[in-house]
Amino acid sequence: MLQQLRDFIVVKDLEVWYYLNTKWHNAFLDAVIPYFRNQFFWAPLYLFLLLFTVINFGWKGIAWCAGFLITFALSDQVSAHLIKPYIHRLRPCNNPYLQDIVHIIVPCGSGYSFPSSHAANHFALAVFMAVTLSRRVKYIWPIALFWAALVAYSQVYVGVHFPVDVTVGGIIGAVIGFITGRLFNWKLDLSKRETSNAKSEIVN
Repeated sequence: MLQQLRDFIVVKDLEVWYYLNTKWHNAFLDAVIPYFRNQFFWAPLYLFLLLFTVINFGWKGIAWCAGFLITFALSDQVSAHLIKPYIHRLRPCNNPYLQDIVHIIVPCGSGYSFPSSHAANHFALAVFMAVTLSRRVKYIWPIALFWAALVAYSQVYVGVHFPVDVTVGGIIGAVIGFITGRLFNWKLDLSKRETSNAKSEIVN
């Protein structure tokens, strides 16, 4: 039963990868998609978030920045150093059985494929942001998850990961981001600022 389930997942993983990487691509997407997986492309967003939280929440914002960085570090360590070295799954671009069909548009790299650290890290950050800022920033859940999903999709599109790699990576990251986000809210809930402001207005 378990073997049948494993075989089913492997087959479906390859089928979805085949369409996302080799069939559904064009010159425009080939030029645009690689940017979505580049950390420097998202650097202005990271800077904006860090400045936004510090300016709006003061010392709590500084603590939020620390939580943001800790979430990233935990996700990267778990995915890249605790799991990936023991699975040894080849990337599509390094798989000799796929070399004739894989559509590669970025350097392949020599690391292993499962799970995707890009997906894990971005889902961890997205969920951390959504959990900690959802009461202050409207629509942050769909925006944050779409951002992380776009990064995950780009990893499959450019040929460096399989769909299962980014799916499992995303789940790992989401769990880590949820835990760190809830811990942050437990200690330093950013939404409590509204309550304190409301009380001061009543007193005045």
